[in-house]
Amino acid sequence: MMKRRSLVVGLLAAPAIANAQAGYPNRAIRVIVPFAAGGGTDVSARIWAARLSESIGQPVVIDNRGGSGGNIGAEAFIRSPADGYTILLTSNGPLTVNRYLYRDMNYDPLRDLMPIGLVFRIEQLLVVNPAVPARNVQELIALAKARPGVLNYGSGGTGSSLHLAGELFKLRAGVNLTHVPYRGGGPAMADLIAGNIQAMFDSMPSSLPQIRAGTVRGLAMCGARRHPLTPDLPTMEEAGVPNYVAGTWIAIFAPVGTPPAIAARFGEISRNALAEPGLKEALARVGADAESSTPEELHAIMVRETAVWGEVVREAGISAG
Repeated sequence: MMKRRSLVVGLLAAPAIANAQAGYPNRAIRVIVPFAAGGGTDVSARIWAARLSESIGQPVVIDNRGGSGGNIGAEAFIRSPADGYTILLTSNGPLTVNRYLYRDMNYDPLRDLMPIGLVFRIEQLLVVNPAVPARNVQELIALAKARPGVLNYGSGGTGSSLHLAGELFKLRAGVNLTHVPYRGGGPAMADLIAGNIQAMFDSMPSSLPQIRAGTVRGLAMCGARRHPLTPDLPTMEEAGVPNYVAGTWIAIFAPVGTPPAIAARFGEISRNALAEPGLKEALARVGADAESSTPEELHAIMVRETAVWGEVVREAGISAG
């Protein structure tokens, strides 16, 4: 009897779901990016948003809400109407790390966000100001050991994926670098170029133009393999830092309570766009690799990495207060 009733309900709901999908979207969609403009996530998000806007015939507007390692933007998003016209696009830091860093965090990513899917992955790399007398990773390690705590590195905020990449480097290389957090990768890169900080673990989209312009020097990739855009840069493993791999994945979410048909429709729009060679190539040019997933796969990734990064945070003694 229960199965029959469920079948009847499903048949009755089918037209409503189809109508919701057919009518969506019919106005602008706001995408909250919880980081400052100019960082790697923001650069890639704007490329993705521009293609989505073309495909649906509606504006897809990036709304940067930086601060507190992504918490400010995420909390603003959670208070948004659950109608499919506000989407969160964020990296793995606020999703899997912040719960270990912020005692007053007002949301639970595993409970308060509706997963839609992955959109891309971004490679990370170690860059330094050209005035730093280190042409490779081993020279930087030697310099850091000769001057413990004097060299500093910037990141997009305490507990961000770029901060964790730096802490992992300190642990694996046995060096003491001073972390300088910023309200996003863009401001950190500006200070690196100005020489106010010496190094940075950054994303490809924001670092690659600066490497090409000569305003920063790339030393090594943080991922498991070299990147085709920077074939001369070794991986950390190749550079002599054992057991080191760090990277960033980016995903999209709807507010909890969003009609499933609407969330599914936005996911379909994003996946179709990411499958297009033109968008893949545009993202690849700035160092981002298009990648999609189901909501279930994204949730499983969040659960797994939440446990992994919890161990890293505890071992490094990181705290955001």
